[in-house]
Formats: sequence, structure tokens, C-alpha cells
Amino acid sequence: MILGRLNHIGVATPSIADSIAFYRDVMGATRIHARFDLPAQGVKVCFVDTPNTQIELIEPLGANSPIHGFLAKNPAGGQHHLCYEVPDIHEAKAWFEGKGARVLGEPRIGAHGTLIFFVHPRDMGGVLTEIMETPKDAH
Repeated sequence: MILGRLNHIGVATPSIADSIAFYRDVMGATRIHARFDLPAQGVKVCFVDTPNTQIELIEPLGANSPIHGFLAKNPAGGQHHLCYEVPDIHEAKAWFEGKGARVLGEPRIGAHGTLIFFVHPRDMGGVLTEIMETPKDAH
């Protein structure tokens, strides 16, 4: 199996509004998408387009959000994960597990509306990695 393109970089933030201003005013974002809640993941999300990738801003949604732990260690926020596309999520999951990587949960619908799973950072060179099935309408 070969990973596909880098789809986005996940950035945890205590405030999506403040982060939007930063990406718009300092980093020259080309498009700010509508914010939305992703209750199944416990986060608020906003995608920000740059000329060569997308940034996924993620803010905690509720007291049980998994992002709280990250922000406790990194109060200003920061890079949370990288997301790569694959053509078949179930094949990718079996491949990573066959390599001994710790897949964190079963495939589930992610912020792009397609199946995703995460691989533990200890098995990915220290980087939390999201694996996402390429959206059928992409490319």
C-alpha cells in the first residue's frame, strides 16, 4: 500500500475565530470554509485553504472532547495531525495493522464526510496520522 496525497494538516486551537484571523491576515489563506460541529469526534471544525494544502482547525466541542488533553499540554494550540488519502480505507487499516501499527478505533466518518481512522503517533514517527478514504468526487 502507498499513501496518497497529503489532504490536510490538523491544527488544534482554543479558538477557531482567532485562528481564522491568523490564517487570513498573516498566512494569506485563499478560502475560509464554513465552521461546523462534528459531535461524533467531539470537535468544532473549520477548513482553511492555502495555495498547496488545507488546514483543518479543530476546537473542543464539549467537556469530553479529545482535544482538551492536547490543549492542556499546548495551551496556544498547534499541529495535531497529518491526514493522508488512501483509495480503500479497509485495505489501509488491514495494512497498517499487519505492520503492527496501532490503529485508534474503527473507521468512522470524518470531517470531509468520508471514512477515516487514526494511527498512533508512536507507530508513525511521532506524528498522529489520520488516514482518509479519498472522497469519490475528488480529483
